[in-house]
Amino acid sequence: MHQITPFIWFQGNAEAAMNYYIETFPNSQIDHIERYAGDQGIPGEAELQGKVLTGVFKLNNQPFMCLDGGVQFQLTGAISFLIEFETQEELDSVWNRLLDGGTPQQCGWITDKFGVTWQITPNALGRMMSDPNATSEQKQALMQAMMPMEKLEISVLEAAFNNAKS
Repeated sequence: MHQITPFIWFQGNAEAAMNYYIETFPNSQIDHIERYAGDQGIPGEAELQGKVLTGVFKLNNQPFMCLDGGVQFQLTGAISFLIEFETQEELDSVWNRLLDGGTPQQCGWITDKFGVTWQITPNALGRMMSDPNATSEQKQALMQAMMPMEKLEISVLEAAFNNAKS
């Protein structure tokens, strides 16, 4: 089986989005941009000449593709990209960058200024939720701590989890 590559439909801002993302995520780059040439037989192509048709890029070495397809389709939070971070500093850096023009949501979700939804999550959350020795009280305390948060705070989540041991 071949690798699965996320493909994002942008609405006239694919190049700006790719540049924004490679500045936001480490180990990222634009690999290729195919531009409208004006002779591909696409309706309305003349006014698009020179703009991005498709792009191939990597975010933290994860391949993505995109199309600058116009307004026919809208991005929604029904599809999101989960990114896990080991430290609060790493999480904060990406969160703050995506918050620039973006909209924070509950439980570490954020929709960026291009309409793409991300889940910005600490690795610690997954470790605590899957801990085979965790009690139901600890998991409940963890969920109760997380639910009102927008940006997730590792120290608050760990404190809720650990305090529920008592």
